[in-house]
Amino acid sequence: MSGILCIGLNPSVDISCTAQTVGPIHKVRTRHEKYDPGGGAVNVARVIHVLGGEPILVYLSGGKTGSMFETLLADYGFSQHCFKMRGSVRVAYMVREESTGLEYRFVPEGPEIGPDELEPLMKFVENFDGDHFVASGSLPCGVPSDSYARIADLTQKKGARFILDTSGEALHEAFEHGGIYLAKPSKHELELYAGHKLDEAGLHDVAAALIAKGVVENLVVSLGPDGALLAHAGGVVQLPSPAVKPCSAVGAGDSFVGAMTWGLSQGRPVAEAFRFGLAAGAAAVMTPGTDLCRHDDVHMLFGRLE
Repeated sequence: MSGILCIGLNPSVDISCTAQTVGPIHKVRTRHEKYDPGGGAVNVARVIHVLGGEPILVYLSGGKTGSMFETLLADYGFSQHCFKMRGSVRVAYMVREESTGLEYRFVPEGPEIGPDELEPLMKFVENFDGDHFVASGSLPCGVPSDSYARIADLTQKKGARFILDTSGEALHEAFEHGGIYLAKPSKHELELYAGHKLDEAGLHDVAAALIAKGVVENLVVSLGPDGALLAHAGGVVQLPSPAVKPCSAVGAGDSFVGAMTWGLSQGRPVAEAFRFGLAAGAAAVMTPGTDLCRHDDVHMLFGRLE
């Protein structure tokens, strides 16, 4: 077996809707409710699939919301491997306030996962013969903070590329351990790692230092509407995001990781895959609610960046 393995330890049912106004006490009447399978790795797999790749998704699922999640996921035509857990798949809720255009996002931490639930999935990862391993999203409660560092070990032994998009202690542990081909923290996440605020020069310095230490081979720092930064052995480059009419920021980061991973899997140079990521992130901003990027939008925006 070969290909891209997307590892979803904390998937979600993503619900999006709109409301005229959002406020306390009184009922907030919502419209345009939409349900999607979500969570970082799931969204990454969806984007790779949209762009023509063949991802393999391995994930934890359980409870009645897990049944709903699996039904939603079945609509996508890529390979999926489910490992059962005792808890229920979390439900994330996003409301767009029509009167202001503001988005309100409610994201629960997810269920408690025991070692007996985690280990079968980790064994699958260990035995998987692939080129790219993508770990994206937060770690659920009970999962050791070094779990992504452990996956980095597994991929290094295989000579595969490990791509990581996470935050907090899981990111810190992974950076301390190393063995990462590509990491994509946000500016805020890199500031938390550095322990202080970073201006543009500081951002470049911290990114370059991580590359010099050999912690990560390629580092992408997402800067929201200001685009993104790419640091690697060849230096540091920062590119603006393509100008688009914003609709929703949900899924922009996952779209970036999915498109960049797809580009790398196609044998494209890192700098070119980076531009695909930028294009996909901007394309996701063009779509409503929990919709991710669209194939034609990504290629159109990539053409602009070229």
